[in-house]
Amino acid sequence: MKKTVFFLALFFALNSCTQEELRNESSNIEMSQKDPLTAKQINERINQAIKNEGTFNWRNESDHFLWSAIFRGNRMVSIGFGSSKDDFDRSKSPDNKKMEEEILNLIAKSEGKGSARFLLNSDQYLNQMDVTIEKEETITALRQMKTIRYVEPADYHYFENEAQYNTTAKSSGSGSSGCGFSTATLSAVDYTSTTPSAKIPWAFTKHNIPDAWSYSTGAGVTIGLIDTGVSPDQSLLGSSFNNGASSGRTISKFGVYNSDGSADQCGHGTKMASVMAAPRNNAGLPVGVAYNANLIAYRAAENVVLETSSEQNGVKTAFTELGNNTNVKIISMSMGHIFSVGKIEDGVKYAYARGKLIFCAGGTSTSFTNFVGVIFPASMSETQAITGVKEGTSNQKCDVCHSGSQIDFTFQMERASGNTVPVLSYYNGQADYVGGSSVATAATAGIAALVWAKNPSWTRDQVLNKMRQSATYYPTVNSSYGYGNINVLKAVQ
Repeated sequence: MKKTVFFLALFFALNSCTQEELRNESSNIEMSQKDPLTAKQINERINQAIKNEGTFNWRNESDHFLWSAIFRGNRMVSIGFGSSKDDFDRSKSPDNKKMEEEILNLIAKSEGKGSARFLLNSDQYLNQMDVTIEKEETITALRQMKTIRYVEPADYHYFENEAQYNTTAKSSGSGSSGCGFSTATLSAVDYTSTTPSAKIPWAFTKHNIPDAWSYSTGAGVTIGLIDTGVSPDQSLLGSSFNNGASSGRTISKFGVYNSDGSADQCGHGTKMASVMAAPRNNAGLPVGVAYNANLIAYRAAENVVLETSSEQNGVKTAFTELGNNTNVKIISMSMGHIFSVGKIEDGVKYAYARGKLIFCAGGTSTSFTNFVGVIFPASMSETQAITGVKEGTSNQKCDVCHSGSQIDFTFQMERASGNTVPVLSYYNGQADYVGGSSVATAATAGIAALVWAKNPSWTRDQVLNKMRQSATYYPTVNSSYGYGNINVLKAVQ
């Protein structure tokens, strides 16, 4: 289209302008071609690709489009390199230093500056680095290198731009942040009581989790949670995590987002930790699925939308660190993006290669992103994609949940009343409700812990196969809901 415009303009100039006017006209056109696309134009193309092709990936776009997004994203670039598309692990990549040096030399030559002025970080475990780049020519040269796996904007704010330019997004919010510090008085019909004095969420009963506790409570299994952290004001996920019927286990908290600690400043991570592993004791509050499992919680992002460079780096780091932790068997992340992020993809593959069973949320959103199917990284083959369904069903998604062919399992989390799953609140002594594919994912990670604790010598694939065999649609997956709901009692017998 741009070439057509150019040649039409040139034809007009040849027939009606002086040579001097022609030179000026050509110069103006060239300048126009070199201007970066607007954020609105970039977002429109992303939305078009997802609607028409089912997905969006930077590698399928032109150099100019990519550079425009980099320009609009603080000029920050994420580069993945390697001798092949699967050469992401430095420990298995003998030529990683040489490849990295060649890339840095090319950027230095093209940009006319030393690496100290453009290299932001070089990943310790992955063949990945972040740099700043000014020139489109540098992007073009990088993409022509045989050792480049991907070149992507590292800080392009799709959702922020959508909120600014998309009228539907303006009216519905730019996708839910998932944050909240509310508390609620739980309806008596939404739980049952168990000894010593804990509340069992209604959803657990629908999946036969209370009956499964006679066989397994998750003891000896460690779950890694990648989310917004855990509340320092919720002692049941702190000093009282290890008590009552939940004695003999540990909780650890790490912060890898913006160097400001492990404390949840959103509220989402606290609820995910609760549904997975909240203790069974005499506090009179909701218990978690795997109430004897160990928990390692990472604060990796500000909220559930992995938009900024800091959040994407945090998630990448969490995956690699949990991948390197030999005690961790399961990783759960109820966050994501509507299209793939190379560095996070590398982190997921790194953890998967180390035997981790990874659960990711299939997607929860407001109206303007309902055209999106299963979000990233749940869309990856290395992860198990989970979505939420309505009570008593395995093929009716919750009002804000996503579905699609990449879904692996479902979890009942929405009642006819609209109430969702009871969990611990951000604050001591308080409870709340949480819904969407987020809670479905965390609960399913807890289910996996019950299965693995019952069979500690099993591999990831054996655990996964047992979960499949215990689900609604086994052996034939549903086209939009995978294997469906898991009968947890069957899974642990």
